[in-house]
Amino acid sequence: MRQHLLGFTLAPLFLLTSACSQQEGVIDSKNTETLSAASTSLNSYEKAAQLKINKLKKLMAKAKRKQIDVTREQSVVWFAEQFLKFANWDENNYDAVVKLFSYERYYKDKKEQLAKDLPDFERKKVIQILDKGIDDLSKELAGEIKRRPVNKVDWQNTKAQDNMFVSNGKPIFLYDYFSKTVGQPLTNKDIYNDHLGALYHGGEDLYPVDHDRAINSFLVREDGTFDEELMKELTRIPDTNIGFLVYWLMGIPQWVEEREPEVRKGRSLFTGFDIDNPLAREVWGKIIRKTGELTKGKKVTEVGFVLANEPHWYAEKGHWTQNFQEMTSISSYTLNKFRNWLRTKYQGNITKLNENWDTNFKNFKSVAIEIPIDPALKGLPIWYDWTRYNMDRSTDWFTYVQNELHSVNEDADTHIKIMPRMFMEDSRSGGIDTEALAELTTMVGHDAKSFGSENIRPGKSSKWIEKYAYNWGIVAMFHDFMESVAPNKINVNSESHFLSSGQWRDLDTRTSYVRSVYWLATLLGMDANMGWFWARDPDGSPEDRLEGDLDFFDPGLGGAFAGSNNMQPHVTNEVTQVMFDLNSFSEEIVELREQRRPLRLFYSETTAINIDDYMSKGYALYEDLFFEGFPLGFATKNIIEKQDNSNWDAILVYRNKFVTDDEFKTLQGYLNNGGTVILDSEQSLSLNEYGQPRKVKLAPGKGKLIVMPKGSDTKAIKKMALEQVSDSLPDVSITADNGEDFKTVTWRTVKQKNGKYLVNILNLGHGNADIELSIKGSKNVNIKNLMTSNKLKSTFDIPSEGVLLLEVTPN
Repeated sequence: MRQHLLGFTLAPLFLLTSACSQQEGVIDSKNTETLSAASTSLNSYEKAAQLKINKLKKLMAKAKRKQIDVTREQSVVWFAEQFLKFANWDENNYDAVVKLFSYERYYKDKKEQLAKDLPDFERKKVIQILDKGIDDLSKELAGEIKRRPVNKVDWQNTKAQDNMFVSNGKPIFLYDYFSKTVGQPLTNKDIYNDHLGALYHGGEDLYPVDHDRAINSFLVREDGTFDEELMKELTRIPDTNIGFLVYWLMGIPQWVEEREPEVRKGRSLFTGFDIDNPLAREVWGKIIRKTGELTKGKKVTEVGFVLANEPHWYAEKGHWTQNFQEMTSISSYTLNKFRNWLRTKYQGNITKLNENWDTNFKNFKSVAIEIPIDPALKGLPIWYDWTRYNMDRSTDWFTYVQNELHSVNEDADTHIKIMPRMFMEDSRSGGIDTEALAELTTMVGHDAKSFGSENIRPGKSSKWIEKYAYNWGIVAMFHDFMESVAPNKINVNSESHFLSSGQWRDLDTRTSYVRSVYWLATLLGMDANMGWFWARDPDGSPEDRLEGDLDFFDPGLGGAFAGSNNMQPHVTNEVTQVMFDLNSFSEEIVELREQRRPLRLFYSETTAINIDDYMSKGYALYEDLFFEGFPLGFATKNIIEKQDNSNWDAILVYRNKFVTDDEFKTLQGYLNNGGTVILDSEQSLSLNEYGQPRKVKLAPGKGKLIVMPKGSDTKAIKKMALEQVSDSLPDVSITADNGEDFKTVTWRTVKQKNGKYLVNILNLGHGNADIELSIKGSKNVNIKNLMTSNKLKSTFDIPSEGVLLLEVTPN
């Protein structure tokens, strides 16, 4: 088989699940009940659906005559017709569907019954979306509701501006699927359209078909020339639709391995070579410059270049990535660069390093380290130095990659598909400095995910479900951090796992969840979303990579299909419907999210490297503050030094015992300039990066320094923090009664130029919440639901996973 532009593909979520312990035969009882319900004859549901399609089409014709926008209904009909076709394919190809269910161990034990029930399940869900479409349009025709027309994406002419995409003069939120069915031309309207999204991009492909346009190592031959046939797969992309391109770093040519035997040392899963290897850098420099030149000014780069897919270099013993032979050693190039890094860090003083590490190296050339490193060393200087260096070397690699691109195409936008776990989880051995990379690239990139139901893997926690309908926190905290670091950059989620992943899926996923999580992420900064994944060919069959024998590679890709949106007309339709609604109110959403963040949580990578629970404990405080009606932010050394300090009222320092001298000086400088700092205890900031006591303490300077009493809990800390930002809290006040002793309703508000208030409310809890809304200094308020144009009283309820966008007028 000839090497294709994307020589190999394995979605990361499946490799993660392969690393987990297996438990077969686990099945979701709710799904089993839904799918096992006795069905009538084959054609009864399809006949019912066809009648409803005809009814909706007649309503649409009537609505058009009244000049009512029917964009939403057009997608309902399209998805209904597509999934009826898919259901018939699934029914006529029972054995193939059984095999698809068998690839996912969560479904394997019930694969035959699931395959039998799937076609009618899909038909019933088609009826469900048609019923809702008929109901909504009937209400609008009757004057019971009035919806704003959809602001459709101009897939040909949308432009990237400083911090948003703009289509037809208005902000626009892009949507599509990162991996789309291979073997289909970009001109196929059944794949690229307003319903599924129409971004042109380098798809993932394992087999030699003509769809793959990801850029990989095999473009360059040993003699330095380019494989022109492979290059055509890039150059023949039509210059019609906007899109994005991916630098796929997984493979490396055999000739490079022969010339550089160490080139695989220190590799990770999706970066299949040593990033410190000079020949690997030379090869990729050539590729980047050539492809940057060829695509300069092309529409397919409007959403940027993805510089890497989920980069990570976990270098600690016992980490799950070692199951895939990641970072089992390091090359001589990496070691020598580490030695040079140490020489600079210790100012050429080997004695100082030996004292710090408790070693006896003769000079920096003789410094050695065992990789993978023992996690028992966490908190010691050797752990800090390696972990910090591992981050710095990856930042150096991406700086090189971006510089090569910008040397030939200075206007090229860039982002990296950063896994949120690199920030959200306590482990810091992965070699990714989330802040540094967000600062480096011209756009913010990631693949944020959520959990809509319990984790399906044994031993994995779903503690969040005790309070919340879905795991919103991993979306919210990550977005708030990235938006704090790079508030003026476009935010691209190039492989969202909001709908399913290796750790969760629910065949009967709630449409309310889909609406809420997409709304939340967009409200918190997401400008473009490419979901995982669309794998149906227009005839209903799974894409090429899912047909036949998947033993050619890890069957995880096949496991992705079962229980995914490819079997869920209600889910796939709802993604498009919520994006239509978000784009209808794009200007309002931008107003809500471009607000000042009055309270900043201090974040230190230094402490994160040194202790075991920095992020998990920090998240608990973030969670408690999230439901107070204003946007949270973060502060770091760089944020304080580079951004306007008047953008916040106070910085809260919580559990930051280890900070560098530079971090400490930055906080002191902020106080000297009149800032407010809240310390959770006297122990905060007391040690440097090596655990050595700091001789000085923060002083108020011209500012305000508040040190909490010893033993203060998070409630006391939160109370003090809210007092310090009280003047910046919104005029609109919301009281939410959910019947619990914890909060689940989050809201944001902004005062508009006309004196009215824009209010967004999300209920993230399991049950209804009773809402009472008021405005400071106003006895009464007038409230309009912008989604329906209907009036509300000042007291109303919001269901679980409900989304409200209100216009509130003081009376």
